[in-house]
Amino acid sequence: MEIQAKTRNLVFYGATSVDGYIARDDHSLDWLIGTDGEEEAGYAEFYETVDTILMGRKTYEQVLLLSPRQFLYKGKECYVFSHTMTGSNECVNFINEDIVSFTKALKKQEGNRIWIVGGGEVLFPLLQEKLVDEFFIQIAPTIIGQGIPLFLPGNHEHKLELLDVRRYKQLAELHYVSR
Repeated sequence: MEIQAKTRNLVFYGATSVDGYIARDDHSLDWLIGTDGEEEAGYAEFYETVDTILMGRKTYEQVLLLSPRQFLYKGKECYVFSHTMTGSNECVNFINEDIVSFTKALKKQEGNRIWIVGGGEVLFPLLQEKLVDEFFIQIAPTIIGQGIPLFLPGNHEHKLELLDVRRYKQLAELHYVSR
C-alpha cells in the first residue's frame, strides 16, 4: 500500500463584489474599503494560519500603493510572479518560472497554508490544474458593473463543498473546499 505524502493547502482568500469582481478596471478597491464588518471579517485569524503568500506583479504593485510605508505581509514568505521583475528584496522573491510547477513544488514543502492574494492571472492556471484546496470568498454588498473578475473565463470547472457561511455585518463569507 502506497502512502501519499501530505501537501500544504493552497487557499484563495479575498473579497468580491456581488457581481464577482475583485477590483475596478484600474485596480481600485474603493467599493470595498470601509464596508461595515470589514474589520471583523476573520482576517487576523486566517492570517495566522498562513506562512506563504503568492501574488502577481499587478497585485504586488497595488499592495505597495495601499501600504507604502510598511509591506502588508512582512514576516511571511512572499512570492511575486512576474515576467519583468527579477531577484528579490527584503520582503518578496520575484518568480519568473511557470506558476503551476513552482506551486506544485511549494505545496510539497513543509509548512502551513499558502495564500493566493489577488486573483485572475495567478488563480486561473492554478484552477486549471485543480491545485486550489480552499476558498474563502467574502461578498461585499456592492455591484460595480465591471472590473477585474475573480474567475477568468475558461475551462476549469470545480466541484466544491460548502464548509461554512459567516456573516460579518454587511459581509458574507463562504468557505469552500475542493472535492
